[in-house]
Amino acid sequence: MPAFSRFLRYFIAVGRLGSIRKAADVLNVSASAIDRQILNVEADMGMPLFERLPTGLRLTAAGEMMMASGLKWQKELGDVRTQIEDLRGLKRGHVDIAIIDALAKGYIPSTIHAIQSQYPGITIGIKVLNNDAVRSAILSGEVDFGIFFEPQSFRGITVRAFVEVVLGLLTPAGHPLGQHREARFSACAGSALIVPAEPLAVCQQIAVLEGITGVVVDKTVTSDNIQMITSLVLQGVGIGILTSIDVTTEVRRGLLSFTKISDSVLRPMILALCTSSARTPSYAAGIVLREIENGFAQLSYPASMETTADPDA
Repeated sequence: MPAFSRFLRYFIAVGRLGSIRKAADVLNVSASAIDRQILNVEADMGMPLFERLPTGLRLTAAGEMMMASGLKWQKELGDVRTQIEDLRGLKRGHVDIAIIDALAKGYIPSTIHAIQSQYPGITIGIKVLNNDAVRSAILSGEVDFGIFFEPQSFRGITVRAFVEVVLGLLTPAGHPLGQHREARFSACAGSALIVPAEPLAVCQQIAVLEGITGVVVDKTVTSDNIQMITSLVLQGVGIGILTSIDVTTEVRRGLLSFTKISDSVLRPMILALCTSSARTPSYAAGIVLREIENGFAQLSYPASMETTADPDA
């Protein structure tokens, strides 16, 4: 086991960096020791794990398989160590979470801060990914749990909590449209629009609105980044289209207004806290999962638009 563990650590480093020398520098071991480990395993398997190129090393098909299995093995070993600590009654361990970009501010960071204060022995890794990538990370076991849109159509996913999120028009403070709680999609006709681009999950809903209503809109700017869309609206470039969770912080601070798009063709989007049906969360993951689940309703509409005493909420 120790020999395999050592090889795997060397192998993954070389696979990620594409260079034995770079891996040696990062791991603080000799390049010859890494090279020897890899050559020994390649000889034992009877096939190369890397292509030796003038520019560096590149994984072969066998190497890609070894990399995927190695990463999974490392994750499972970490889970076993956490479970052993659970038996000792220690609230320790590492938890990996995947979230969509809209959650990179507000509720999730504040909840992580509270968890760290209460459970300093638990470390947390947070991956900010697009919607499909969050789902894939949960299913592959790359993370302990994740939060993403529309999980109900996918097998292998267990929904632990969910809220409804709506699409709306985003305007700077004081804009006439922002005085309305709701408005039809046609209200933005003739205005410069800042519209989400793929892979943001709301793109499909906007396409449905355009197709069914026949409203022709002026897409002045498109962007695949929520913060960029928000910033452009703040600069007065145009009216943005985003979901209620995308702009919770700015609306609560009074910087922006959110007007729900009321067209009946639109249905609320489901934002869900999910785990893999095939894996039981570790003790540490269960703690973090429970803490996030307890306040998950804050992300629903209209709760996410309500004012709060904390300007950083």
